[in-house]
Amino acid sequence: MQKPLKIKILLVDDKENNLLSMESIFERDGYQLTRANSGKEALKILLKEHDFTLILMDVEMPDINGFEAASMIYQRDKLMHIPIIFITAHSYGDENIFKGYKAGAVDYIYKPIQSELLRAKVSVFVELYKKNHQLMATEQKLKAINKSLEIEVKDRIASEEKVIELNKKLLKNIEQLESTNKELDQFAFIASHDLQEPLRKIRTFSNRVVTKYRESLDDEGKMYMDKMQNACERMQNLINDILAFSKIAVSKESLVHSDLNAILEELITDMDLQIHEKNAKISVDKLPMIHVYPTLMKPLFQNLLNNSLKYSRKDIAPVIEISGKIESHEDKVKNKITKFCRITVKDNGVGFEQQYAEQIFTMFKRLHGNSEYAGTGIGLAICKKIVEEHHGYISAKGTVNEGAVFTITLPLEIEESITDKIPQQVTGTSPQG
Repeated sequence: MQKPLKIKILLVDDKENNLLSMESIFERDGYQLTRANSGKEALKILLKEHDFTLILMDVEMPDINGFEAASMIYQRDKLMHIPIIFITAHSYGDENIFKGYKAGAVDYIYKPIQSELLRAKVSVFVELYKKNHQLMATEQKLKAINKSLEIEVKDRIASEEKVIELNKKLLKNIEQLESTNKELDQFAFIASHDLQEPLRKIRTFSNRVVTKYRESLDDEGKMYMDKMQNACERMQNLINDILAFSKIAVSKESLVHSDLNAILEELITDMDLQIHEKNAKISVDKLPMIHVYPTLMKPLFQNLLNNSLKYSRKDIAPVIEISGKIESHEDKVKNKITKFCRITVKDNGVGFEQQYAEQIFTMFKRLHGNSEYAGTGIGLAICKKIVEEHHGYISAKGTVNEGAVFTITLPLEIEESITDKIPQQVTGTSPQG
């Protein structure tokens, strides 16, 4: 907050009663008055203080008269801005009046002083002083703004070439990453596919051993065989999930204007047994029609529903709510309105601590051990990859023992360009597995 401007007036007169008279005239105006009994004393004061608004000076004074004092005051650059009003008992001729103006006077007041006239003339210079200070303050602000803009423009110009170069490198890195990701997907698909055959043999022969020799085994042997079969089942589930993950990028066909309600209805019918076993209640609000890859949307919803059913609380029936709506975002820089579909999947399960929201969509990341909840830790990673294939993003919010909310944002129009393929980094996007 700016401090109120001080109005300082220097009163110069060799007669005490004149000084008292002027002080009484300005008493109600709240000015800061400084008195000097002679021209010499006025000069001494002005050597130390330069911020006077106005000087009221008597002309007839011993030693140094008002004209001489004014001439010496205006010899100093720091004092040249202070206006002087001469106060005199004499009516000078034109020559002497000109002499006063030449010495620096801005006006004359004749004695006896008319108080209202003096106050009126002083108020004019006070207002000029205030306006001048406002202009100076504005000038300083404008200079500061101008300097800041100059620095900003200079910095932008200096960094423009770096930004262009970085963009080129970024686009090149994106191309390399896409190529590497495709190779990794192919490798994961081939590796997972090749693992199927030896695993199938292990399961077949272990089943034969259990069928033919189980009664011959002691309790420890039976325990080992059960552990081996359970390990084989987990391995099979893991291979299936890795295959599902690696097939996402290659299993896309073309975008289709699809009814998400029909996809969900078919999925819920397929999962009827799991839903019935958990005594779960699933409610689906009417979802919008949008362009998607239909073959990817079913596994997206399936993994989210599996996640909610799996991580339900004991003795509490799962309640899963699915809703969606079309929203708009105005980009004022590009003067463009982007429409997107926001879908939420909300459950009343075990939830999670929000600090882990960045991790739950990571491959093989699990917040709970196998002894608590079965799973491979890939389900939510599959969801994230499917959403990103649609150039969208997914996020999660959780509260322990209250549930979790997964939010999927999909653009209504997908532009197939290299810049659109940059993955969206969204705070809180990660899965439970």
